[in-house]
Amino acid sequence: MHCPFCRYTDSKVIDSRTAEDGTVIRRRRSCPQCNRRFTTIETAALLVVKRSGVTEPFSREKVVGGVRKACQGRPVSEDQIAQLAQRVEEAIRARGLAELPSHEVGLEILGPLRDLDLVAYLRFASVYRAFESLDDFEAEIAALRRTEAGDGPDAGTDRAGEPAVAG
Repeated sequence: MHCPFCRYTDSKVIDSRTAEDGTVIRRRRSCPQCNRRFTTIETAALLVVKRSGVTEPFSREKVVGGVRKACQGRPVSEDQIAQLAQRVEEAIRARGLAELPSHEVGLEILGPLRDLDLVAYLRFASVYRAFESLDDFEAEIAALRRTEAGDGPDAGTDRAGEPAVAG
């Protein structure tokens, strides 16, 4: 680790501590050249591969932003949105993958959002799944009604969370 003050190419770790529920390591360092101290924060990189093939770091803020738009005007607090985003990030990190498709992030949002607010879920699903007609909304509402009626937590959806299609 380069010293941020004198750019010396080495530093000594004085102290290491976990932070943010163990997802981050905070290291206190000392430069043997200039004797100044500094702190580094280490996190495991999680990359999202977009449809275009572009890779970017996972952003909890993007999850919060998308969910916030879906929840606009709904009785959902900022704290609930933040907790949902944390659940999504934890579920994604628990998979143990360094990269995952953006589609998987969206799927991971749908379940907790459905539990939080059905209207917000429909809004998010309509954008995420690119609903093109009223039939798409009606099919999703019918699946939600089957779920509400007690036909199981995923009634009306296939394993990927997509609406089941009778064939």
